[in-house]
Amino acid sequence: MKAKINTLLILLCNILIFILFADQSYSQAVKDPESETDPLVLQKLEQWKDLKFGLLMHWGTYSQWGIVESWSLCSEDEPWCRRNMKNYMDYCRAYVQLKNTFNPVKFDPEKWAEAARYAGMKYVIFTTKHHDGFCMFDTRLTDYKITDKDCPFHTSAKADVAREIFEAFRKQGFWIGAYFSKPDWHSNDYWAEEWATPDRNVNYSIKKYPERWQKFCDYTYNQIGELTTRYGRMDILWLDGGWVCAANGQDINMPGIAAMARKNQPGMIVVDRAVGGRYENYHTPEQEIPETPPAYPWETCMTMASSWSYVPGDIYKPANQIIHMLAEIVCKGGNFLLNIGPSPEGTWADTAYARLREIGDWMKINGEAIYNSRPVTSSKYQNICFTSKPDGTIYCIYLAGEAENSMPGSIYIEGLQLSRGDSVCLLGKSGNLKWKPQGKGFTIIIPSSDRKSPPCRHAWVFRVKEKKK
Repeated sequence: MKAKINTLLILLCNILIFILFADQSYSQAVKDPESETDPLVLQKLEQWKDLKFGLLMHWGTYSQWGIVESWSLCSEDEPWCRRNMKNYMDYCRAYVQLKNTFNPVKFDPEKWAEAARYAGMKYVIFTTKHHDGFCMFDTRLTDYKITDKDCPFHTSAKADVAREIFEAFRKQGFWIGAYFSKPDWHSNDYWAEEWATPDRNVNYSIKKYPERWQKFCDYTYNQIGELTTRYGRMDILWLDGGWVCAANGQDINMPGIAAMARKNQPGMIVVDRAVGGRYENYHTPEQEIPETPPAYPWETCMTMASSWSYVPGDIYKPANQIIHMLAEIVCKGGNFLLNIGPSPEGTWADTAYARLREIGDWMKINGEAIYNSRPVTSSKYQNICFTSKPDGTIYCIYLAGEAENSMPGSIYIEGLQLSRGDSVCLLGKSGNLKWKPQGKGFTIIIPSSDRKSPPCRHAWVFRVKEKKK
């Protein structure tokens, strides 16, 4: 009987571990980051909080098929693992052969960097390697990479796309981050050829074959070493694949990886996603905005379209929605990491550029309410978000409806009490506005000229300043 109980307990523990790591989305169940003690990292985290808006790019050979990144290789019965071929082994072989046809001849990272800068983005995270193991950088440790002789793009002067992207964005003043997948489904030391691959996890017993697992750990360590020594200044190491962790029996030596990366890049922020603990310097809720402001550093990562990877004819979120999400994230103390998936030719959709242009037009007028801001006690009232600056200035961001092209005659803001002599102005317009105390807040009176001709679309920002004493 005791043996049966022990077996049942082990089964329940395994089920719990699967639940924690089975979903592709970020789980809010992970514990808060442990206190960081490195003063350089703490300083960098505070600077990162000021950036507010970043770009994420998922790009790889899978873009040629217009499918989900990597996941179709995984044989789990999940919606994102579906494939268009009945024979799994045939599919895997065809997928690996995508390396031999990947040729993004229209790749122009300078154009991307310029568009992202205009939109007001301040940092970039690029997928140097996703779970499928294909390397978008010139690693010396595998030939499954874009610079290999069997990849037609290897003859291009821009073949090392990670280097080209990092350099183009650095020139535009961006912080640089490397997305790197801890699991590697192409590695024979993670998904070994001797056994089947029932799920996303390592497919052999690490306890039974510790030397093999150590080879995989060394491979991971050395690839991250390449990225942090051969690719210039790097600010963020953004690690994905949270099921590869000590708690799940796949200890990849995060203390050693973090120490090495920070020796190469002092102060580097390390984001061991969905794991928690010392090496998840900030959390990354995926495709969602937390209901209440988290008490730790965080960043929402979200797709501009419906997919992380390129899909022909994908539907992109309207600029109004993106700007509203940015305001809500920032008012809750977070950063917004917005993803665009490049095509197999190395281009962005025209719609992506159009969205960035609209966002940039708005940020040119209202960016002071976004950058270097912090949340206030009451982060939001109905459709109005609040941010603040260290000098006491408060910004009230009115989120206009998609068809709301003219401003209302008055706007009531609850939760802020103004004193006589305090000033209110509309960003993008000159002069102060009239206001009056009302209930638990105050009402702003909008003049006719501003109502008919707002300074921008999508959201209007009011700056509230205390009277100088």
